[in-house]
Amino acid sequence: MANNNYDAIVIGAGSVGIPTAMELADNKLKVLVLEKESSPGQGQNKAAIGGVRATFSDPGKIQVCLQSLEIVSNWQENHGDDIGWIRGGYCFPVYTPAMEKQLKDLLVTQHKYGLNIDWVSAEKIKELIPGINPAGKDGEELRGGTYSPEDGNLSPLKTMNAFYHRAKRLGAEFRFNESVTGINIEKGKIQGVRSDKGVYNSPVVIIASGADARDVGELANLDIPVSPDCHEAGITEPVERFFSPLVVDLRERPGSRNFYFYQNYDCKIIFCVTPEPPIWGKDRVSTSDYLPLVSRRLMEFLPRFKNIRIRRIWRGLYPMTPDGIPIVDKVRDVEGLYLTVGLCGQGLMLGPGVALNMASLILKGKPVVSQEVFGEFSFYRNFRSTVELLK
Repeated sequence: MANNNYDAIVIGAGSVGIPTAMELADNKLKVLVLEKESSPGQGQNKAAIGGVRATFSDPGKIQVCLQSLEIVSNWQENHGDDIGWIRGGYCFPVYTPAMEKQLKDLLVTQHKYGLNIDWVSAEKIKELIPGINPAGKDGEELRGGTYSPEDGNLSPLKTMNAFYHRAKRLGAEFRFNESVTGINIEKGKIQGVRSDKGVYNSPVVIIASGADARDVGELANLDIPVSPDCHEAGITEPVERFFSPLVVDLRERPGSRNFYFYQNYDCKIIFCVTPEPPIWGKDRVSTSDYLPLVSRRLMEFLPRFKNIRIRRIWRGLYPMTPDGIPIVDKVRDVEGLYLTVGLCGQGLMLGPGVALNMASLILKGKPVVSQEVFGEFSFYRNFRSTVELLK
């Protein structure tokens, strides 16, 4: 059994599990990653649209995503891989006085925690998004919006592939098509895990299992408050680049709470809506309702979209916590058990920063960001006291 002894075991080879394995291996730990799918990033990572932002209302998410932005924006220079990174920014156009007040009020927190973001005029929004419809329903009128120029977008596939191969070069071991069936705990201490193919020993286990977080948590008698929420997305044919930021329209429309889109590294437009009401469950099958709904939103917001052909749609799962804030923590009652779950559909953008802090928590007993900020991610928090407003 000597070959089955590890310093750390990560459950899940996705947006958080892979960079966590990479960080731990970079710190000379012998790491095993167990994944039920056949290859890396085959859970929700392959359904990600590719946006990376630190534009949030929660201080923890702001600071951890700033760390992610630092990692991904310098990845090609530091490691040589082209991950499709574009620093195009994020833009939140505003059409109502209430939304203007909310976003301007958020600037105080966003500036306090280091985010480069400001309110810009309606004219500036028109420059950032040529052809934007300045009017909306029931007297709505473009009033301006917020713009964070250091946010951006990348290729989920290229990024996860780069992280995976670096983790392997650093010595991390990956076992695919292998489901975890048990978490071994003795006298309040982690001993390792059982799978459908073997037993693996380790004093450290990290649950990074995305939409399966609640099921995996039950193996350790934990009730992890993560519920999958179904979202659909799509991609168009390539067109000549005509805008740079990832655009978020926060207005509610029938069937959707908000809507967002951007033009990626090869000039295709990727788009997604947040359904209203939420669609809970693990159904990954695309629906006949989505294209009519999103097409209306696309053409209302930017009429020139009517001439662009849609190539493909897909459906993924947002592993949601009740407050829209991740759970990144050490389990108090089980020594050696850690959680990186409930990333709320933002695992790709939060993953590198979460991994940096998780590695520090395991190795040094404290995160990289301040404990006060990191406490926002506590497994033991009151999940109804705060809500992420830009989730």
